[in-house]
Amino acid sequence: MFRVGLFLAVLVPLVVGGAETAPISDGEVWNEGVGYYRAGDVTNALRVLRPLLLSKTHGARAAEVVAKLNYDRAHEPGNPDPLPALEEAAAAAQLALRAAPADAKANRNFTRATDGLAELRETKRINGVLQAAQGKDPGALLQGAVHDVRAILDEAGGYLTNAAPTAVAKGDQLAARTAKLADAWLPVKAAICQAVTNEEEAATITLQVDQAREKTVRAAKELGDLDAEGYSTVADVEHDFTRFLKMTILPPGAMDEGFASQTNAYEGLVQASGRDWQVDALDFTRAFRAKFPAWARAYEQTAQADTNKPPFTAEAQAKISDLSTQLEKVQLSCVESRDHAQQAEAMDLINQIRDLLPKDGKGGQGGGQGQPNPPNPQPNDQPQNEPQQSPDDSQQQEGQESQNDEQSDGDDSQQPEEAQADADESQEPSPEDKEVEALLKKAQERSDEHEAEKKARMRKAPLPPNERDW
Repeated sequence: MFRVGLFLAVLVPLVVGGAETAPISDGEVWNEGVGYYRAGDVTNALRVLRPLLLSKTHGARAAEVVAKLNYDRAHEPGNPDPLPALEEAAAAAQLALRAAPADAKANRNFTRATDGLAELRETKRINGVLQAAQGKDPGALLQGAVHDVRAILDEAGGYLTNAAPTAVAKGDQLAARTAKLADAWLPVKAAICQAVTNEEEAATITLQVDQAREKTVRAAKELGDLDAEGYSTVADVEHDFTRFLKMTILPPGAMDEGFASQTNAYEGLVQASGRDWQVDALDFTRAFRAKFPAWARAYEQTAQADTNKPPFTAEAQAKISDLSTQLEKVQLSCVESRDHAQQAEAMDLINQIRDLLPKDGKGGQGGGQGQPNPPNPQPNDQPQNEPQQSPDDSQQQEGQESQNDEQSDGDDSQQPEEAQADADESQEPSPEDKEVEALLKKAQERSDEHEAEKKARMRKAPLPPNERDW
């Protein structure tokens, strides 16, 4: 427990001209505060003693008392939020320790005040993140995170080539944005675990999310330290976000993401984190088909209770099911053939499905989240196709809007080798996925040597350590 030493100052009141008293001294303030402290009046004791903390004569003693009173308040049984009191106790104990660094009592008091403080801060911050995300669709949260991490990945590819001051400033900015992304994993983890009823599967998903969050934190540190490995780590983080997005995204969002990926595949863009846009488009279609029946039933039930929601007829649902089946077949063929006409057909099918979906169904309104599906294995990127004429102006315009936050600029000169998603090894691919994987195996082998060479060039980019202003 805290120990404090108290004494009463010997004061002689000053009288000026026999009428007016001098301003109250630090000693008088101290005596008043000690009186409240001994009487057990914590509120008034803190009110009186806090202004003394910076006093040259009584600051250290006042700091001891303020630290003890706040420490006791923080540890009162049933205190719903002990952090503010413990923060003040730690700050006051630090002031007392500065006044007497070698004092054993001051050292013990500071240790007690700061013990567990970091954990409390982190717990409160996490609770705030979870509270802010309460009621939000985890798929929508991940959708925003995917767009953000892709923008970071695009900028991280060349920031080390700037002059030292610019590189340092850019690195700090990228690190802050990446560190913020680490919080996106918290509500996603909670939502996925709630949706999974099997304890073993929930434990596996929890472990994977924790590992992805740790990787995101590491990426932020590497970017801030101008570490050449930062780009590769961010690429891995993008893989993780995209993989979990496919697990959690609801059907309307899956069609939106699928259209963006299909458009990028049509334009011949190569995704910087090493996956093929065409395979991504196929994965989102499969996620859509897996979740659509339950989502449609849930939406229909909600629409019956809410007359303001547009209806979702059985005919529309049957039409969407037929179109999505056709879409998956076309996209599977596109993975093998890269036929431009088929890619344009796939975009047309996606647009037909989007037109048939309820117009307010882009959030989590329909429910039907259910148990998350395992992610599909992600192959490495394919050789870039030559851009060709788009099928029509309207599709080109809509595809361009979808690409603003997602697509890379087509320059893959700094793409890392280790961009394969970590969790792919733990998931058994379906027969269709095995077929896709076999079709792309040769392309993967061709890209291995090229990727290693690109990473070697990237590692030469960072500045010497002595040029950074630490």
